[in-house]
Amino acid sequence: MIYIPRLLESKLQKLVLESGKAIILYGPRQVGKTTLVKSVLANLSLRTLEINCDEQRYIDTLSSADGRKLKELVEGYDLLFVDEAQRVKNIGLSLKILIDQATKLKIIVTGSSSLELASGVPEPLTGRKWTYNLFPVSQQELRALYNPFELKEQLGERLVWGSYPEIFRLKGVETKAKYLAELSTDYLYKDIFKLVNIRNPDKIRNLLKLIAFQVGSEVSLNELGNSLDMSKETVARYIDLLKKNFILFELSPLSRNLRKEVTKTKKYYF
Repeated sequence: MIYIPRLLESKLQKLVLESGKAIILYGPRQVGKTTLVKSVLANLSLRTLEINCDEQRYIDTLSSADGRKLKELVEGYDLLFVDEAQRVKNIGLSLKILIDQATKLKIIVTGSSSLELASGVPEPLTGRKWTYNLFPVSQQELRALYNPFELKEQLGERLVWGSYPEIFRLKGVETKAKYLAELSTDYLYKDIFKLVNIRNPDKIRNLLKLIAFQVGSEVSLNELGNSLDMSKETVARYIDLLKKNFILFELSPLSRNLRKEVTKTKKYYF
């Protein structure tokens, strides 16, 4: 599989070497966070403890916030890499303990869902972290692999299928459609419905459909609420969840009057 160099790579490598702060890397599922971090680490001669948070034995220790257990876990290592850290309870507090007690340890953390990770990290790690977002492959990043003519030729494909790294490997309409369908299902069922108590999952699915019909247009929360038989507050809460999981992106209006800019309706993109 072709590796697509990411713009963040050199910056992360420099931070790992020079900074004493934890590096927090947010981003959607399958966007290439793990691949990026491993590429960074491959260029560094550091003894690395790589933890995938599917393994319960690591989750128990990382969620304990027990200084002795945490120091024993990382003893003998130069760098701790925690992948999918949103699955670990108290991860922010545990990272703070490691930064304060294992002062020479370098830390990189990734998370697909900012619902839990973002809410559990900021307060304990105030002044102790660098935070970055990784998104699907950009046009600028693709220039490392394709010339201007090839990029123009591929533009139609990218507008239809997007720029997730896996899409560049897959062949055929059905295969690409299946991949994106499964990815979107994982977002909803694993990141939102599982982490947050959604009483009626169909409501949030229908909300996404209505917003999709209005891409590029201003969106009224009152209108969406009336169409779905929900309150404006519930619509706003669902949209906030979708934004935190990198499903929706909000575009605020531009106005010469800053007060009007805050109050005017917004646009949403996927």
